[in-house]
Amino acid sequence: SAVVSVSQVPVAEGKSVQQTVEILTRKLEMLGAEKQGTFCVDCETYHTAASTIGSQGQTGKLMYVMHNSEYPLSCFALFENGPCLIADANFDILMVKLKGFFQNAKANKIESRGTRYQYCDFLVKVGTVTMGPSARGISVEVEYCPCVIANDCWNLLMEFMQSFMGNHAPGIPSVFGTKHDSIYSPADTMVQYMELFNKIRKQQQVPVAGMR
Repeated sequence: SAVVSVSQVPVAEGKSVQQTVEILTRKLEMLGAEKQGTFCVDCETYHTAASTIGSQGQTGKLMYVMHNSEYPLSCFALFENGPCLIADANFDILMVKLKGFFQNAKANKIESRGTRYQYCDFLVKVGTVTMGPSARGISVEVEYCPCVIANDCWNLLMEFMQSFMGNHAPGIPSVFGTKHDSIYSPADTMVQYMELFNKIRKQQQVPVAGMR
């Protein structure tokens, strides 16, 4: 386990998503970071099926089912403002069987994919966030490998992020606030991706010409 920050980087003025990703990765390479394969994080939205909601005009709950290529055998199920369950990959089959209770909002599938970079004790993943065919934004995940207590290494993470993200380096993630001195876990990373994806969904900006 390691401590991770996930944040969104705005598209550079006059540039496309793809060009902004290239600017970021070039900065990393100039620092001396080395490419180490690719990554993908995806998220599907399920909402409570109409048949299970009472007639008192209740709104259905949303559940996000997520995968992360770093954890190929796991599937993460997150509820809005609720717990994060970590299950094995069979969970996807279970969701198909539960379609009477949870319906997949297919149009809402969102994912981030890109290149992994290693720099000293940091693992950096710069991803293009896509919904359907269009690129909607950029995610940057930075992992500091030797540390498991978020508060112990935030300053180090911050300093490193500023070296290639400049003033777009993020503030302290909200999941850190609830952790205090407890051990950081992969579920905390998925919560950060869920928050990032929801933020990008809400931005509803005109999609930038996407390149997959």
